[in-house]
Amino acid sequence: MMVKIVSLFLVAIAILAMFGRLRLPGGGKIGLKKTAKCPHCGRHKLGKGPCPCRKG
Repeated sequence: MMVKIVSLFLVAIAILAMFGRLRLPGGGKIGLKKTAKCPHCGRHKLGKGPCPCRKG
C-alpha cells in the first residue's frame, strides 16, 4: 500500500515537471531587469550613488 502511494506521488511530480517544461521552454525571466553596472570597472552598482571605483 505504501509503495503504491509513493509511486503515485512520484508520477504526479513527474507530470508537473513535464508541464512546467512545456510552459517555460527557455524563455527569460519576465519582469526582471538587468542590474546597472559601472562602465569602467564592470561592478554592479548598488543604490543611486557613484561606483566605489570613483570613475563611473
